[in-house]
Amino acid sequence: MYRAPVDEIAFTLKHVCGLGDLQQNTRYAELGDDLVDAIVAEAGRFAAEEIAPLNAVADKHGTPLQDGKVTTPPGWREAYHAWIDGGWNGLSADPESGGQGLPQMLSAAALEMWNSGSMSFAIGPTLTIGAVEAMEKHASDELKAKYLARLVSGEWMGTMNLTEPQAGSDLNALRARAERNDDGTYRIFGQKIFITYGDHDLTDNIIHMVLARLPDAPAGTRGISLFLVPKFLVGDDGALGARNDVRVAGVEHKMGIHGSPTCTMIYGDDGGATGWLIGEENRGLACMFTMMNNARLAVGIQGLGVAERAYQHALNYAVERKQGRAPGDKGEGMSPIARHPDIKRMLLTMKSKTQVARAICYACAHAIDMTSIADDDEGRTFWNERAGLLTPIAKALSTDFGVEVASLGVQIHGGMGYIEETGAAQHLRDARIAPIYEGTNGIQSIDLVMRKLPQSGGTQINGFIAELKAIADEVAASNRPEFGATADRLNASIRDLEEATEFMLSAQAEGRIADALSGATPYLRVAGLSLGGALLAKGALRSVSEPAARLAERTLLARSFCETVLGETAGLKSDIVLSAEAIQAFDAEALAS
Repeated sequence: MYRAPVDEIAFTLKHVCGLGDLQQNTRYAELGDDLVDAIVAEAGRFAAEEIAPLNAVADKHGTPLQDGKVTTPPGWREAYHAWIDGGWNGLSADPESGGQGLPQMLSAAALEMWNSGSMSFAIGPTLTIGAVEAMEKHASDELKAKYLARLVSGEWMGTMNLTEPQAGSDLNALRARAERNDDGTYRIFGQKIFITYGDHDLTDNIIHMVLARLPDAPAGTRGISLFLVPKFLVGDDGALGARNDVRVAGVEHKMGIHGSPTCTMIYGDDGGATGWLIGEENRGLACMFTMMNNARLAVGIQGLGVAERAYQHALNYAVERKQGRAPGDKGEGMSPIARHPDIKRMLLTMKSKTQVARAICYACAHAIDMTSIADDDEGRTFWNERAGLLTPIAKALSTDFGVEVASLGVQIHGGMGYIEETGAAQHLRDARIAPIYEGTNGIQSIDLVMRKLPQSGGTQINGFIAELKAIADEVAASNRPEFGATADRLNASIRDLEEATEFMLSAQAEGRIADALSGATPYLRVAGLSLGGALLAKGALRSVSEPAARLAERTLLARSFCETVLGETAGLKSDIVLSAEAIQAFDAEALAS
C-alpha cells in the first residue's frame, strides 16, 4: 500500500525549497497555499488510488509485442486516460498551448507521487512533457499549431530517440541519417534503441523526437539535427492519415520497469520516414538538451519516488513482523522488528535519504522556475547557473539513493525480501535503471566537475557553499540540544566540500584533467551529501511553528543523517585528492587479455 506523504511534500515546497519566492511573483499571484495544498492532495490521491494498485500487475504482465503492436498492462490505458482527463499532463505547460502554467516545483511534486505509484507508468508522460518543452522553445509555429496542443493534453504521447547500438553516451557516433525533400520535409533512416514508450496502445498517435545527421552535416555533435517524426501522418485538418515509415522491431526484456515498453525503432524501411525539422539544421543537440536537462531532473525524481515507496513498504513490514526481543521490551512474546536498533538504523537511513532526495529535487525545480521569472540578466544568469549546478546532483544522488533505499528495504524484509511475492524486490529492480539512463551518473559527475564548477570563475559554487555554511551557523546559533552534533557534522562536511572543490578547480586550471575526472563521482556525492544535510537541518529550523511531534521528527531526521551518513564526506574527500594516481595506473585491457 502507498500513501502519498502530502504534508511532507507541501512543507518541503513551502518552507525548505522556496515556493514562496514564486508565489510573490505576479506570474503566480493566484497560487496561494490553499491551491498548492489542493493540487498536492489530489495528485496524491490519484497516485495512491489509481496508479499504485497497478504497479505489481504491470511488473508481472510486461508489454508484449505481437503483430507489430505493443500492448500495455491491464488497467494501464484506463488509468492513463483518467490521468489526462484530470489535466495532469499539462501541469506546467504554457496556457497558450492548453497547459496550466504552474511552476516546475509543483510538477516535480506531482511527478514524485506518480513515480511512487508506478515508475513504469510515470516515465511515459515524463517524455511527453519533455517533448512539449522542446517544441515550445524550438519548433516552428506551423508545427506547434498541428502537434503541441495534443501533446500538452496527453491525447498524443512523445518520445526521445537518441541512442543507437554504437552510440550511447557518445553521440558523435550517431549514424541515423536525414535527407531533404523538395517540400521542406525530410526522409529519416536508421535504427534507434532503448526508446521508452516507442510503441504502445495508450494513444492513437506517437510523436517521436529523432536525432539524425544530414548528408552535408559537420562531423561530430555539431552536425546533428532534431526531427519530429509522427507514427501516423497528420493532415492539415488535424486528422490522422497514413502510417509513417517507422516501426517497432522489438521490446527489451529488462531487469525492472516491466510496465514501460523499451523499444527498438526502425526508420525508413520503405523509402524513408517523413520528418519535420525542429529548430535549425545541425543544431539539434541544443534542442534535445531542452528535453534532456529537464528529463535528468525527472529521473532524479524517479529515484525519489521509488525510495518513498520502498520506505513505506519496509516500514509497514517492520511494524508487523515479529522476531526476537528488542532491548527494553517487557511484554510477552516477540517484538516487532521495528523496535530493534539495527532495523531502526536502516529505517532512519531510508527516511532521511528519501527526504534529502525530495529536498534536492525540489530545490533544483525551484532554480529552474526562478530562471523563468528573473527580471534582469544578472538574475537569469545566477539562477540558470544554479539550476545547472543542481541538475547533475539531483539526478545522480537521488537515483543512487533510490537504489540504496530500495536495497535496504529488501534487507529489512530479510529472506522474504528476496521473494518476489512480497513486492520489495520490484522496487530495487525498478530503481536500478535510474542511475543509468538520461546520462549515467558518471556522466552527471563529469558534467558537474568539468562544466558546472567553473561557472562564473567559480563564483557560483563558492556562493553555494556559503549558503550551506549559513544554515550550519543557524543550527549552531539555535542552541537546541536535540540537534546533537548536527552543526559540527555539517561544518565538517562543508569543509570537506570546500577542499574538494579547491582541488577540482586547481586540477582543471593546471591541465590535470585526468585527476579531476578520477575524482568526479566522489565529488558529486560530497556536494550532494553536504547539501542534503543542510536542507534537512533547514527543514528542522523552519518547523518551530509546526506541531511538537513534527518538529521532533524533522530534528531527529536531520540529526540522524548528519551524525551517520555525513561521516562519509571525509573518506570521499580523501578519495578525490589521493586516488587519481592509482586509478590512472590501472590497466583494465591488460587484465582482460
